Amino acid sequence: MEDKIRTLLKGYGLSITESRLGVLQFFYSNNGAMTHADIEKQAGNKMDRVTIYRTLQTFEEKGIIHSIPSADNMVRYALCKEQCTAGHHHDNHVHFLCNTCGKTSCLDHVLVPKVKLPKGFLPSESNMVVRGTCNLCRA
Repeated sequence: MEDKIRTLLKGYGLSITESRLGVLQFFYSNNGAMTHADIEKQAGNKMDRVTIYRTLQTFEEKGIIHSIPSADNMVRYALCKEQCTAGHHHDNHVHFLCNTCGKTSCLDHVLVPKVKLPKGFLPSESNMVVRGTCNLCRA
């Protein structure tokens, strides 16, 4: 897994640091989106919160991860599945937030519907979060 992460970082022109390796390892070992607090908890005392914040910011700017807005004002982050680039994410999919377990999942094959805007309006991004009960919690 570490070789895959090293290759990813090199592909985006990023230097390989322990914090970047660690944060990406957390993303690859978790299924679903994570908050800054989730990563901080997993990192323990290996990384400080500022390093985690800057790493997440860099990854989002480069197109490695994308942010997911939520009603609770907790920004969640998930790995980009497609080849995203700096300033241009291909994350036009729906996100599902389970009310029971709190897990946020990317529904990669469910696209956010196009919204017809009035003349003169130019969208820069659109997000859709569906809340409910995930398949694991329903079982």
